[in-house]
Amino acid sequence: MVPGLNTLGVSLARIDYAPGGLNPPHTHPRATETIFTLEGELFVGFITTADKLISKTIKQGEIFVFPRGLVHFQKNVGDKPASVISGFNGQLPGTQVIATSLFAASPPVPDDVLEIAFQVDAKVVDEIKANLAPKKK
Repeated sequence: MVPGLNTLGVSLARIDYAPGGLNPPHTHPRATETIFTLEGELFVGFITTADKLISKTIKQGEIFVFPRGLVHFQKNVGDKPASVISGFNGQLPGTQVIATSLFAASPPVPDDVLEIAFQVDAKVVDEIKANLAPKKK
């Protein structure tokens, strides 16, 4: 974030993506996000409250907007690095990564809730949790 924007009700960040890199599905509960593509090619999208995916591939110089609170993502679909400037209409937009919120919460979301919600068995839930757990040093 940019310290000079403190108390102005906006925030900015630069995001860099390796080839194939992904900013996983997440939400910003307190702000709409606008990204401006500095370089590269990204497949971006958000899911409406009617579960419709709105998506587009954007390139250098193009902009995309993610409405406040909606699940969204960005993926570098090019073979070179990509980067964006991300702007928010809030000083503290918050970020909630969906997979981490569901599978690495503390205390944990009960396994049976995840099994039913995703229609998978306990083994799959355990595998996902193991992959999202913080790595011990």
